[in-house]
Amino acid sequence: MFSCVRWFQPFLALLSSTLLSWGYNCPSSCLCPDHHTVDCTSQGLTRLPDSIPLDVRRLLLSNNWIPWIPSDFLVLYSDLVYLDLRNNSLTKLEPGTLCTSSRLVYLDLGSNNLTEIPSGTFGESHSLIKLRLGNNPYLNMVSKDAFAGLTSLRELELERNSLSGLDIEVLNQLPSLRVIRLEGNPWVCNCNFAKLFLWLLENRHKLPTGLEGMECSLPGDGRQVSLSVLSEDSFRECRGLLTLTDYLIVIFSGICISVAAIIASFFLASTIHCFQRLKSKRTDEEEAED
Repeated sequence: MFSCVRWFQPFLALLSSTLLSWGYNCPSSCLCPDHHTVDCTSQGLTRLPDSIPLDVRRLLLSNNWIPWIPSDFLVLYSDLVYLDLRNNSLTKLEPGTLCTSSRLVYLDLGSNNLTEIPSGTFGESHSLIKLRLGNNPYLNMVSKDAFAGLTSLRELELERNSLSGLDIEVLNQLPSLRVIRLEGNPWVCNCNFAKLFLWLLENRHKLPTGLEGMECSLPGDGRQVSLSVLSEDSFRECRGLLTLTDYLIVIFSGICISVAAIIASFFLASTIHCFQRLKSKRTDEEEAED
């Protein structure tokens, strides 16, 4: 009796293991240490692996040659919390790629070949806490609404890219931001940089390397200076200068005022004319009665 039980126990273990393996497929050339993790790090992949389990939560794809992500990728993997695409060959993000990543907490797109972060890239990623975009040597443009909707984002990395300027509205849309890395960019200390500099002065506690870790080039001779030696007075010549947007607002306001003045003059002239005609009519009636 005991020998039968002793023989049957390994059989049950083998059977349960086989049933589990049928219900869970790990992509070839990848490791799956648990049922919610797929590790494809440093496998020489040139595209996303096939047969990724739909309930994956941690997907590690760093150190490969992946050039793009399908726009519907995260529609299939709605449970994904952690996505590491560091050190691949990504040049852009397809519109809507990250719009459905409602549970994503960590996203690493560092060390790729991204050139810009367009408006609405991250869509409904309200749960995103850490976003890494550093070490993209061709990244020179971050649109004004690029991070709109990232209300939970606490850490943003934009270091060692090719940014010469950054609209502060990009940062003002991040109410939970605690840490931001901006060092190693070719910042230019012109009037367009003045607003960002003031923002950095007020939020220097969010910079891991402080103002000492950031430099900018002077417009005149291109000399590099540390932001720590600059002050608000360094940009005093920029005070009162109007940007292109300001000029457009002024022009548009002037046009609106002119149109309103013309319309008001027309109505006023019409009113006076009507009043004069009415007065003339009454005078004629009075003379006729006499």
